[in-house]
Amino acid sequence: MEEKNFEQSMQELETIVTQLEKGDLNLDESVKKFEEGMKIAKQCNSMLEKAEKKITILLEKEGELEESNFVENNE
Repeated sequence: MEEKNFEQSMQELETIVTQLEKGDLNLDESVKKFEEGMKIAKQCNSMLEKAEKKITILLEKEGELEESNFVENNE
């Protein structure tokens, strides 16, 4: 199974929110959709945190900008 990217996950989350807002689902379906939405939201948050850590850090060195990647200790 292919892992979804951030944009795909956000689209899926928006679809779930729309389904929940319509109010057409019964209680059990609503709870399942809510749980699924929370799982996706947690995954999106994790993706954002990883992206933030990988953002290029610009260092000024001898008057020129040099790119350096943040190295995550957990990897």
